[in-house]
Amino acid sequence: MWFAPPPELPTRVWSRLPEAFRNRRRTEWADGNRGGDPVDCFLEGPCFDAAGRLYVVDIPFGRIFRVDPWDVVATWDGWPNGMKVVPDGTLLVADYRNGLMRVDPGNGQAAPVLRTVMSEGFKGLNDLTLHRDGSVLFTDQGQTGLQDPTGRVYRLHPDGRLDRLIATGPSPNGLVLNVAQTHLYVAMTRSAQIWRFVLRPDGIVSKAQAFTQLPGGTTGPDGITVDAHDRLFVCDPGHGRVWVLDAHGEPRYAIRSCAGRMLTNCAFAPDGRTLAITDSDTGSILACEVPPP
Repeated sequence: MWFAPPPELPTRVWSRLPEAFRNRRRTEWADGNRGGDPVDCFLEGPCFDAAGRLYVVDIPFGRIFRVDPWDVVATWDGWPNGMKVVPDGTLLVADYRNGLMRVDPGNGQAAPVLRTVMSEGFKGLNDLTLHRDGSVLFTDQGQTGLQDPTGRVYRLHPDGRLDRLIATGPSPNGLVLNVAQTHLYVAMTRSAQIWRFVLRPDGIVSKAQAFTQLPGGTTGPDGITVDAHDRLFVCDPGHGRVWVLDAHGEPRYAIRSCAGRMLTNCAFAPDGRTLAITDSDTGSILACEVPPP
């Protein structure tokens, strides 16, 4: 980013996964994604329900937690990642192993919504976002990157129609719509970019733009969200920060972690001001109070 360093905003530890839920060990997920190092959790996918309760996923152990007090609301043989609460109160989950899943937080039951495309399995879903028309937009990241820029972005309509919007992504990760829901932002992790393009009703994508180029490093942007002022919040685990960009792509703040570096995803609390951030290094939820523009 070719701008002066933006002012920093502090964070605090909102909550931390209790030791009772931690069991540090080697897992198949860690073999593929953490160099084989043992892990006791890897938190992701924060979202709030209508009652203001926070939910997060634990990828390697296939769990969904409700936070404060911490409680396991669902467990299954999957690697859940991005997650959103849909209007009926259930959770829609991008599961790397199983595709798009729906989870009932009341009884813990998990059921598939979409496992395949034309009988072919996904590369590995990562994150999702919801359109007000009822459609679901999600990233199919797998192990794509600069060596294999074939990551995909899909849109699933309420009638079951599926549009493939992007098929050339170098590791598509987090995604979010602008406030007007006319444009889609997608974090491309391995190219350290945020892509932006018009979201058309016919599924045609043209002139996809690199909205911002983040600093290089050991990893690129992960989860993203927007606030009511169309500011984009980009989790950058490589640098232990969340970058805050205005609607023109100019950095306004850098939110610095007070704990680990692995800031993987974020979501706003119902007050629209408190940003909840998953810190996957320490199994913590951080909070930042974001000032208005």
